[in-house]
Amino acid sequence: MQPRNMSMSGVVDLAAVKAAQEAKVKAEQARAETARQGGGGAVSPADLVIDVDEAGFESEVLQRSTEVPVVIDFWAEWCEPCKQLSPLLERLALDYNGRFVLAKIDVDANQMLMQQFGVQGIPAVFAVVAGQALPLFQGAAPESQIRETLDQLIQVAEQRFGLTGLDVDPDAAPGDRPEAVAEMPAGPYDALLEAAVQALDAGDFGGAVQAYKNVLSDDPANTEAKLGLAQAELLQRVSTLDPQQVRTEAAEKPGDVPAQIAAADLDLVGGHVEDAFSRLIDTVRRTVGDDRDAVRLRLLELFEVVGADDPRVTAARRALARALF
Repeated sequence: MQPRNMSMSGVVDLAAVKAAQEAKVKAEQARAETARQGGGGAVSPADLVIDVDEAGFESEVLQRSTEVPVVIDFWAEWCEPCKQLSPLLERLALDYNGRFVLAKIDVDANQMLMQQFGVQGIPAVFAVVAGQALPLFQGAAPESQIRETLDQLIQVAEQRFGLTGLDVDPDAAPGDRPEAVAEMPAGPYDALLEAAVQALDAGDFGGAVQAYKNVLSDDPANTEAKLGLAQAELLQRVSTLDPQQVRTEAAEKPGDVPAQIAAADLDLVGGHVEDAFSRLIDTVRRTVGDDRDAVRLRLLELFEVVGADDPRVTAARRALARALF
């Protein structure tokens, strides 16, 4: 099986589209705590490839993923394709020089982890970014395609979560760490952004919307607040919907613009990103004037929720352009 394009579908599915925002805040808090405790300095190249078991998974993968993307290689001694893929992934971990860490998991010794990730066959490669699990690919694959997938993973980790990787000291011995570093200063809008996430957790979508708007009123280009606002407004809209009624109306009335827009919102919150985009693009083709413009604007809002770096957004933008012109 060839690697597929990296996507953020796991983030959308695992926590109803707000997980990216929450994970980013948690990642920043974890990095600040690491700095206070004297960590976060240069690491040895030997620390970029690690063997992980069930006992160490939380500290070695979940906690580490708040600092750097962790790529997981599910393998076994008897697996012939693994003998080709695993050494390649190890070499790439060194080539990328701290942009990701490779965690190797022997499925024979860690059946529970294999089940939790839904691994159907090996080799299977996943990533964990700021605590969020993302499927990458299954089976051996050419190096060029694996590099493309890793590049997309790193781009998402940087743009969506602010993870820029580890500083690697080629002369450091494994486990070496420098003296404690200064505490990271808080950003000017950290308190407001954290308040918005807490409001989302409490189901106060209106409060979250207002908190993000407060940030954007002072800093209209703040990408974190723009993403959070789009997510909060989506959750606020769907919280008042009757899913069964919406889907019935959308199925019975394909020309009903509000019904199609509401159904698309439900599709996205349910993790059906491509279905949501396709529904609205099809509606654009069938409509004109104000109705068409309303559908187009909602589609642009959903693009903000998923993120401009997602390949599904790129494909949908091209399809929208064809539908409009």
